[in-house]
Amino acid sequence: MADELTGQVALVTGGGRGIGAGIARELASAGARVAVAARTRDQVDEVAHEIDGLALEVDVSDRAAVEKMVADTERELGPIDVLAANAGIGNAEGTSWEIDPDEWWHVVEVNLLGVHLCCRAVIPQMLERGAGRIVITGSGAAYLPGIRQTAYAASKAAVCRYGEALATELAGRIPVFFFSPGLVKTDLTGFFDDDAPWTPPELAPRLVRVLASGRADALAGRYLHAEHDDIEDLIVRADEIERDDLNSIRLRR
Repeated sequence: MADELTGQVALVTGGGRGIGAGIARELASAGARVAVAARTRDQVDEVAHEIDGLALEVDVSDRAAVEKMVADTERELGPIDVLAANAGIGNAEGTSWEIDPDEWWHVVEVNLLGVHLCCRAVIPQMLERGAGRIVITGSGAAYLPGIRQTAYAASKAAVCRYGEALATELAGRIPVFFFSPGLVKTDLTGFFDDDAPWTPPELAPRLVRVLASGRADALAGRYLHAEHDDIEDLIVRADEIERDDLNSIRLRR
């Protein structure tokens, strides 16, 4: 497979299971040295052992823990070339008016603040080196109708807007991407029926690999979908996409 990442260092948060574990495996198969970070130690140990990576236990909503995670990665593997900010949790159980406000807010802390803390921790060295890419896992919950989980939907809408704004802020210096992995079978999506329109789990990791390669840098700040977008087609049409403001989440009159 193309898009080799030999010699690059990748940090994958939420890498102990599900989509994050798939991303960690995909980047390692491309030749990257991967730090696998998540809250559950035995899960990150298992994935890191499988790919000969670095296992890190971290709560991404904790600033000090995130800064230590980045420092440990740089010390053990070298400067970070790719941040895959993937860590996230689902909505607390119950209706919005019954969920404890602290539990509701914790979803936002992990899904949004966690992304920000990870980004701000890696950006200074990326700017100093003039190299690096950031890939943020968003969700269709950011814009699809019919969503009932207010904390999760609000956090993911904010994450997508955050990724777009950060891409604008760093334009010409560090490409920032955000994408929807589709409906992938994970612990987070276990409440969906078995006959739901599931997305093949390999598509999101493959997309992240392309984004990490640098071939899609012209698409930075555009909303990408792992299943519904053909990334190779988008790369070819990058000028058109920018000119016509395509692959964007916009309010239209």
